[in-house]
Amino acid sequence: MLQTPYYLIDKARLLPNMEKIAWLRNTSGAKALLALKCFATWSVFDMMSDYMDGTTSSSLFECKLGREKFPGETHAYSVAWAPHEMDDVLANSDKVIFNSIGQLDRFDADSRGHVRGLRVNPGVSTSSFDLADPARPFSRLGEHDPATIEAVLDRVSGFMFHNNCENDDFDRFAEMLDLIQDRFGHLIRRMDWISLGGGIHFTGKDYPLDKLAERLKKFAGENGVQVYLEPGEAAITNSTTLEVSVLDTLNNGKNLAIVDSSIEAHMLDLLIYRENAKVTPNEGPEEWMICGKSCLAGDIFGEFRFDRPLKAGDRISIQDAAGYTMVKKNWFNGVKMPAIAIREPDGELRLVRDFGYDDFAAALS
Repeated sequence: MLQTPYYLIDKARLLPNMEKIAWLRNTSGAKALLALKCFATWSVFDMMSDYMDGTTSSSLFECKLGREKFPGETHAYSVAWAPHEMDDVLANSDKVIFNSIGQLDRFDADSRGHVRGLRVNPGVSTSSFDLADPARPFSRLGEHDPATIEAVLDRVSGFMFHNNCENDDFDRFAEMLDLIQDRFGHLIRRMDWISLGGGIHFTGKDYPLDKLAERLKKFAGENGVQVYLEPGEAAITNSTTLEVSVLDTLNNGKNLAIVDSSIEAHMLDLLIYRENAKVTPNEGPEEWMICGKSCLAGDIFGEFRFDRPLKAGDRISIQDAAGYTMVKKNWFNGVKMPAIAIREPDGELRLVRDFGYDDFAAALS
């Protein structure tokens, strides 16, 4: 048995997501690029690359990782490129996507001859949380004025629209795509390719995948473009757990269990968005608050139900611990970073990376 804490990627649970992506690609004609900002654990890229077309990035380092570890296309996007990055960006990508016309102008000479795109902000999104809303007031994410964009069409061959966020509602997706076509359709039809970004939760239970395939195929046909999707969470949802052990228990008006992990250090996205972790089956007469071991008072995974009282040494599996989780792990408080393990389809459990003091010290100076 492996020493906790560790992230456990289960390939048998990853496979259904991959199969849905492959079906959508084959049926709609859209290509699918893994969004490395969400998930970049390259130990399973060999499997994922059998079902996807490549990667898309948010930085130079993600771009280089995609080129090095994931066969297929490599799209390079950043909110802002620095001059010293551009040579590496171009050397490690098939397409470079600029966030603004200002960036396109700045690197026009450097990137001439490379496939170039521009991020376009349609002004609508599905995010209910201002922190993650790309269409929030005064957004810096993309160009928004069709007339301004039209003036640079001779320098780009595609657009990236990224305005979905945890959107599991096909009708809302279709409505927003109609709005995009109404406002930018005359520009889209002059492009070769269009990325519709990520945040479309099409691998979720009961999602009408056939309707999505039909809508994407129609969009591509009407506009004469190659469509790209950039699934992140949709690619790895429900595939990974964070395995932890109880270190201590106490009662301060509630039953508290302290585990050898930290939501601040190991599941930061949940803390940022004030969401509880998930534990299954979350049933039974015993209610316990699961707490992290850092000094942060609010280092709490959530309150869950168990069939018996917890005690030191018990193990708990925190569910859905891949997306925007492993990429954000950190060394807060010097709490040991979780190892990374993979469960193969035949059930074999394989440790692929452990972290120790040397890694902690190397992250500092």
